[in-house]
This record gives sequence, structure tokens and C-alpha cells, in this order.
Amino acid sequence: MAARVGLTTERLVRAGAELADDVGFDQVTASALARRFDVKVASLYSHLKNSQDLKTRIALLALEELADRVAAAVAGRAGKDALAAFADVYRDYAREHPGRYAAAQLRLDPQTAAASAGVRHAQMTRAILRGYDLPEPDQTHAVRLLGSVFHGYISLEMGGGFSHSAPDTQETWSRVLDALDALLRNWPAPGTPPSRHPQTADARP
Repeated sequence: MAARVGLTTERLVRAGAELADDVGFDQVTASALARRFDVKVASLYSHLKNSQDLKTRIALLALEELADRVAAAVAGRAGKDALAAFADVYRDYAREHPGRYAAAQLRLDPQTAAASAGVRHAQMTRAILRGYDLPEPDQTHAVRLLGSVFHGYISLEMGGGFSHSAPDTQETWSRVLDALDALLRNWPAPGTPPSRHPQTADARP
């Protein structure tokens, strides 16, 4: 079959990534990909081990694409500008490629993760945080905070969680980035007690 002759691992992975954007990453299987090329599943197995191998390769592709976009966006920027550029890349990529964005969240085994572009993501995140003079272990806490806020907001927004109320989600996104910038510039020291209203303090005997 002519279609089979042109099959390569790269072509299959890119087609799998497109399939993920079309039907959702969870629905990507070797069988679904074979149907897209009008070939038998067995025709894919000289290029892919199984459906999990396909998903892992799509995840690696997504991480690479995201890392390239982030690197281009944050080049020459620092502080709030770098933070906003970094965050916007993730949000825009998720909107443009929802299936690939989901793939980028796939849990990889330690060896695969260490060789992936996920390392570049971590390095670029830390480079931004160094601009805020955050030492360790606070830098690691901040990495986790940013990842949680970005992914949480993007996931809720894409799921329609903010679609039935004002203001516009772009306005909220901008305010979230303002708040993160303020927090990073005024990172609390370990064990800092919450501030109390002056009247509350005065009322104590």
C-alpha cells in the first residue's frame, strides 16, 4: 500500500499529535492512528512499540515545541516581562494545541524525563526566578507555585470554568500575572506569621 511506504516514526508521531489535538490526548491509540493512515496496526509496529510509546513520543514532541517557543519568547526579557512572556506561551499553546498541551503533562519515567525538553523548561523557569533573587529552596517552591497556577488556570479556562461570569478571562489572567510578580518580588521568609489588623493586635491584653 502506498501510504505504508511513506511511514516513518517522525511522521507517525506528528500525525499522532494532530490526532490528539483533534480528538483529545486520551483518545490517541495505535489503532486510531492506523485508521488515519488507512493501514493495519501491525504496519506501525516497526516504528512504534505500542500505544504508550506513541503517547510518550507525542509528549516529548510537545515539550520540545513548548521549550522552543518559550526560549524565543523570553529571550532578552527579565522580571515581569519574562514571567508574562513565559506564561503566555503556555496559555497560547494550550489553546492552539489542546491535545499536545495535555500530552506535555504526561508523567515520564525518570530516564526519559531527564533526556527530554522538560529539563529546558525547568532551566528557563529558574532563570526567570533568579531575576527575582530567590535562593534555594525558595526557588523550587516558586517553580512549583508557577506550574500550579499556570496549569490550573489554563485547565479551568479551557474546561469552561470561567465562561459564565465577568470579567473577561484575559483581564483575570493579567491580574494573576501582576499578583505573581508582586509575590515573587516580596517572597515571604520561612515561618513569617500572617499580618494582623492593627485593631486586632491592640485589642489583646
